[in-house]
Amino acid sequence: MLYLLDATYELFRAFFAMPSEKAPDGREVGAIRGLIGSTLALLRQPDVTHIAAATDHVIESFRNQLFAGYKTGDGIDPDLWAQFPLAEEALRTLGVAVWPMVEFEADDALATAAQRFAGDVDRVVILSPDKDLMQCVVGDRVVTHDRVRRKTYDAAAVRVKFGVAPESIPDLLALVGDAADGIPGLRGWGTKSAAAVLSEYTHLEAIPQSAAEWRITLRNAATLAATLADHRAEAQLYKTLATLRRDVPLREEFNDLAWRGVPRDPYRALCERWGFSDLAARPAQWQ
Repeated sequence: MLYLLDATYELFRAFFAMPSEKAPDGREVGAIRGLIGSTLALLRQPDVTHIAAATDHVIESFRNQLFAGYKTGDGIDPDLWAQFPLAEEALRTLGVAVWPMVEFEADDALATAAQRFAGDVDRVVILSPDKDLMQCVVGDRVVTHDRVRRKTYDAAAVRVKFGVAPESIPDLLALVGDAADGIPGLRGWGTKSAAAVLSEYTHLEAIPQSAAEWRITLRNAATLAATLADHRAEAQLYKTLATLRRDVPLREEFNDLAWRGVPRDPYRALCERWGFSDLAARPAQWQ
C-alpha cells in the first residue's frame, strides 16, 4: 500500500505532545524526536511498501493571494517553526520521499499523489485527520486515516460523519466555513443544513437560486437560499480555497516512493548530531 503522510500535522502533533528537548547545539528538537518515533512505528507495519510525506515549507500559499483572510504563519511558536526544515531532513534520513511545498500546500501534494498513484496500488492511505483531505477519498481504494483515533474513513464513513459524499466536502466547507484555514463560510449555514442541501444537489453551483425550487424541505430554507443568492460569489471563492489542487508538479514516479529501509549511516549520524542516542538502533529495517 501507499501511505501519504501529512508531515505538517505530524510535527504539530508531536510539538504539543512531546516535552521540550535541546540538541547538543542548543536547538529545540522535541517535536523532531516525536516525529521520528511515530514514523518509525509506521514503518514497522508490513503493508507499508511505498511512502511519501508532504510538508508546508512555508505556511502561505497561492490561496493567500486569493483571500486576505486565509491562514498564515502568524502565531506559530518559534520553537515549532524552527523545526520545520529539521522535519524534512529527518524524514529523508528515514528513507521517506518528502515534498516540501512553497506555492502549494502540503494537502495539495497529498491530493495530487493520491490521484496520480491510486492505480498503482491496492489502496492509498492518507495519514491525516484533516477534514479537507476527505475530499480525496474514493470508495475504499483511497482513504484517510486518523492515527490518534485509529479511525479510517472510506467514502461510506465520510458520508456518515459529514452527511455528504467526499466530492461535496469543498462545497460543505464553503458554506459552513473552516476556522482552521480562515474560511468564514456563509452566515446561517450550519453543517446539518448544508449537508441536507448538498446531499440533494452535490455541489453549490447546482443549488437553485430560490428555495421554492428546492427539492428538499428545511425550516429556514428561504433564509438560506437568500443568503446564498446574495453571497454566491463569496461562496465560490471559499470553495476554491477549500478545493485541493491535483496538479502539483511532483517529480517522483511511483517506484521512487518504494520504502527500502532506513539508510543506516546517515540515520545514525543524524541521531548523534541531535542527541537521540536512544533512537539510533530503533529502525527495524536497514537499507
